Amino acid sequence: MGEGNKQFFTIMEAPQNIPISDYTYNLPDERIAAFPLPERDASKLLVYREGTITESVYKEIDAFLPEGCLLVFNNTRVINARILFQKATGGTIEIFCLEPAGTINEYSTVMSQTGSSTWKCLIGGASKWKEGPLTKQLRIQDADVTLEVRLVEKLADAYKTAFSWQPAHFSFAEIIQTAGDVPLPPYIKRETTGSDAERYQTIYAQWEGSVAAPTAGLHFTSHVFEKLALENISHEFITLHVGAGTFKPVKASTMQGHLMHAEWIDVSAVTIGNLIEKLKDGIIAVGTTSLRTLESLYWLGVKAHLQPDADALQLAQWDVYEPPLNNTNLTAAEALQALLLWMHQRNMAALFTQTQLLITPGYRFRMVMAIVTN
Repeated sequence: MGEGNKQFFTIMEAPQNIPISDYTYNLPDERIAAFPLPERDASKLLVYREGTITESVYKEIDAFLPEGCLLVFNNTRVINARILFQKATGGTIEIFCLEPAGTINEYSTVMSQTGSSTWKCLIGGASKWKEGPLTKQLRIQDADVTLEVRLVEKLADAYKTAFSWQPAHFSFAEIIQTAGDVPLPPYIKRETTGSDAERYQTIYAQWEGSVAAPTAGLHFTSHVFEKLALENISHEFITLHVGAGTFKPVKASTMQGHLMHAEWIDVSAVTIGNLIEKLKDGIIAVGTTSLRTLESLYWLGVKAHLQPDADALQLAQWDVYEPPLNNTNLTAAEALQALLLWMHQRNMAALFTQTQLLITPGYRFRMVMAIVTN
């Protein structure tokens, strides 16, 4: 017991020093499903409870959840972030949209931009794109549209690129929906098909902005939601737009050397109030994106408590492991109340900000009692 406690405190004091090699494992290609099952809720479900592993299917998940608990889902929507442009010489340049460039107040504003939009992108074949714009011809609502992209500048880990199009009255959402493809995860070794546009979205996907799906939610169906309601299991939606980090390989030898990309979260004050009400019944995160958002809300609440006059609240990668945050004894309810007060004083109906929270071994969860994950 003494040795175990020593390890715990060592991890909590310096999670940055954890070797990445401790998490290296072999995943054979034949163990990766290239296509989803025809029925979403027929996927296998592994249940780990009190040291025991059992197996079921997602359509029976209600049998394993405590009555009265709250499931929290990420309702982000995947955008067609992968756009191929043909060079005049015949070569192909792949533009992968990661996130909007510059300051934004909400994603919906960016997606509704007309005429032009500037994004941080990954570029496949960037060395072959010497100069000048690339163009692509589209057909939207019986109109011919010319899409143009220019390389603005090289960033540390991406490129700043400027899109423009004519006619200019179409929104960027309409442009990317027509011009791009769904960006399947890199471990899916196949080309996209027509069915991916629907199956790589959760049935409750709403707010466009992710470059990858919150995959744990892909297995939930209307039938499953109906069964959950019969067991008095309620649900809430939060938004985290999955960003570049999901595709970034880990090349560092320790966690200290791996940079977590900041991702945008969007949570309403009403939802935060509902979370406070359900803390006593238990909150279960559906997916790691929901988990990170929920835990980030706690720490943002701690920041609001410690810095009530702060103009903005954000969470950096190691904040929660360092003073003053790691010395807090606020309960989850107290932290969320502090966050709501901070928002109320600024007339904010929703919290839209960035989080880089990295959850490492030894982390103590403040908000969540369990997780449904892939």
